[in-house]
This record gives sequence, C-alpha cells and structure tokens, in this order.
Amino acid sequence: MDARRAELPKGRDLLSEIDRLKRERNAVILAHYYQEAAIQDIADFVGDSLDLSRKAADTDADVIAFCGVRFMAETAKILSPQKTVILPDMDAGCSLEDSCPPEQFKRFREANPNHIALTYINCSAAVKALSDIIVTSSSAEKIISQLPPEQKIIFGPDRHLGGYLSRKFGRDMLLWPGACIVHEAFSEKELLKLKAQHPDAPVAAHPECPGNILDHADLVGSTSAILKFALESPADTIIVVTEPHIIHQMEKAAPHKTFIGAPGADGNCSCNNCPFMALNTLEKLYLALRDLKPEIVLDEETRVKALKPLERMLAMASSTVGQGDISSVRVTGD
Repeated sequence: MDARRAELPKGRDLLSEIDRLKRERNAVILAHYYQEAAIQDIADFVGDSLDLSRKAADTDADVIAFCGVRFMAETAKILSPQKTVILPDMDAGCSLEDSCPPEQFKRFREANPNHIALTYINCSAAVKALSDIIVTSSSAEKIISQLPPEQKIIFGPDRHLGGYLSRKFGRDMLLWPGACIVHEAFSEKELLKLKAQHPDAPVAAHPECPGNILDHADLVGSTSAILKFALESPADTIIVVTEPHIIHQMEKAAPHKTFIGAPGADGNCSCNNCPFMALNTLEKLYLALRDLKPEIVLDEETRVKALKPLERMLAMASSTVGQGDISSVRVTGD
C-alpha cells in the first residue's frame, strides 16, 4: 500500500481532519460544480473555474486547494503566484486541454498570422500564453461582439463552443478540432425521448455540446447561467444537459423542483460523468493538504504571458465572470 495512504482517517474524522489542516495551512478549498457532492459541501467556494480563481486571489489564504482539473488549478496559480496551489490528483486533466498541445497550437497560429486567437479557458497555461484573449463560456459572446467584423479569428480548443459562436454571430472562424468528452456523450435521440416524457420541461444545455443537442435547448449557457435559469424558471422540472454533478447545487437551492440529467447514448450510461473530475476525492484532498502536493508549478515567463490574455478578457467582459452563481460561499457549520 502507498505509505501516503496508510491509515487514512474515515467518515467524520476525515472531514474534521480536512478542516483542521485547512486552518493550519491557512488554506481555501475550491470546488467546481462538476465535483462530487461531498467535495462541494466541504468547499469554501463552489463555482465556475475562473470565478473560483478570482475569489481565491482575493482571500488572505496561503494555500489554494483546487478541487477541479489541472487547467483550473493552473489558472489559480496564474492569478495568485505568491500562493501555493495544490490539486488533489495531478492526473485530473481535461480532454479539451489534451486535444491542444502547445507546440501544435503554436504552429497553427504561425500558419494563420492574420488571425487573433480567442482561446477557451479549458486549455493549459502554455496555450494561454500563446493566445490573444482568453474566453469563458459566459464571456465569449460579449468579447466577440466587440471585435470588428473584418477581424479574422482562431477559436480553440472547443470546436462545439466555437461553432455555436460562429453560427450565432455569423463569424467565419478557424476552429481547433477539440471537444469535451462529457458533452459529446449526450444523445439527440435520447434527449428527444426525454423531452417527450416531460413536454413542459425546458432544456438547459452547455455550449460545449454538439450543435444537434443545442438545437433543442431553451437555454444555452455556462454552468452559472444554467444554474440561474434552473432556479428562476417557473417550470417545476428542468432537463439539464451538462455534467450531472451540477444538479447537487440545484437541489440544494430549489428542493421543490425536479432536475433531470440528460442521458448518454444508451439512455442510462454514466458516460456524461467527467472521469477527470472524479479523480479528486476527499481522501486525496486530505493528503494534498497534509503534504502540500501535488503542487502546481509554473515558470514565471509562461505565467506572465498567460496572464495577459486573461487580463484582456477581464477588461472586455469582467461583469460576466461568475454571473449567475447561486452557491459561491459555503456557510460555516452547514
């Protein structure tokens, strides 16, 4: 057995030990909406990736424990270079990040010198450093609307989000051929069957989904926008087309409503659960706080270059970051 994992505390002892280590390390715990419910419930902040990083930067914490995936923890480090940033499992990656190796993206940019690169935040720090403006699913529309119509655009790494924006704004964009394995797993046929079973239920979908899924959505938006829509809609039942762990926050905020996660291709598979997010566990969070590793380390040149396109996004669309969050701060004692 791994010596680091020997005699781990269990149950309530594990929760109390995490709380003790958090206080001793002067740490803040962040959890993305796609984390398991137990991690969301122990976090200080729950939300979208960039909003979480900004909230952590505004704290006096010495340590950021980011329960999400690697690119999210890198973003926290970009914004908080003086803080120690740890990730419970360094193998918690992202199919979008993996689809866009920095060397290939650099060559792609060099082959299209008249294009600016709008790059989705779901990418590595090295790719951010090669980009002109970083966008999130909530800020992309506001940013594109500010660009001159004649400006040529590269959009990566998510071809589905890029395609959605291209159709909506009538912009001819060069799309990097990446995709989220979770959002590609949804089935149009199964979604239509679900809509037939619940004809009065509106559909809220993330723009990382393919176009044939988005065609059936009443709302296309970021995780925060989906949460806001789910709570404000007068409907008693909402069909949710994104990673299903977000439903935990919906059920906490609106227990009188019914939230149905859209199924995968066979109608009941769990293929729309993010396998990368699932690598983080309470036990790994405990170990990360205890040992202060795995730690996110970025060379300063890459960090500074990656910070610039993030700052451009915030200058153009700062009001969109975290828009619609309904459970950003954990109430102590809950």
